[in-house]
Amino acid sequence: MKEQENLAWEEISTEHIVQDEWIDFRRSAYRFPDGSVFEPFYSYSRRDYVVIVACDTQGKYLCVRQFRQGIRRVTTEFPAGGIERKDGKEYGADSLSAEDALAAAKRELLEETGYESDEWRHLLTVPSNATIADNYAHLFVAGNCRKVSGQSLDETEFLHVHKYSAQEIEDMIAEGEFPQAVHIAAWLLASRADR
Repeated sequence: MKEQENLAWEEISTEHIVQDEWIDFRRSAYRFPDGSVFEPFYSYSRRDYVVIVACDTQGKYLCVRQFRQGIRRVTTEFPAGGIERKDGKEYGADSLSAEDALAAAKRELLEETGYESDEWRHLLTVPSNATIADNYAHLFVAGNCRKVSGQSLDETEFLHVHKYSAQEIEDMIAEGEFPQAVHIAAWLLASRADR
């Protein structure tokens, strides 16, 4: 049945509006399955990243609070970060990754929180925003995390670590105080897996 759907769009032209080490922002024209052409369609490329639902030995969840410029506010979310690439760019095909997703998750958890875990589980790999972006989020659970060091933040990272109970996270989600959609998906998948 899927072979007969004929839903794919054909990209017929692309202009790279901004293409630097951080992002590839494109304006494209597409031919639809009925033959009509639509333009402009904007999309961008960013590197893949990891999100970690991390729980310490007391059953508290490790979260970070930081400013998110897209919505112009400080948010609460799980530790997360980009998968390092060999070419140093922030976007492009993941075949240039310098580390695998689990290694990135372990590194990001340690850098952002100072915690480590020996209990890791992959939840899901999902497109970050399939409508306009080509990158993927790799969602993980880390259990029985223990503090082993201080933070080791990048020059653009200004964040604080907070610990929350499962109910506090549920309440923050319901109140719009935990607004990252992919992080909410990670929480729901982790919660479902724990039942």
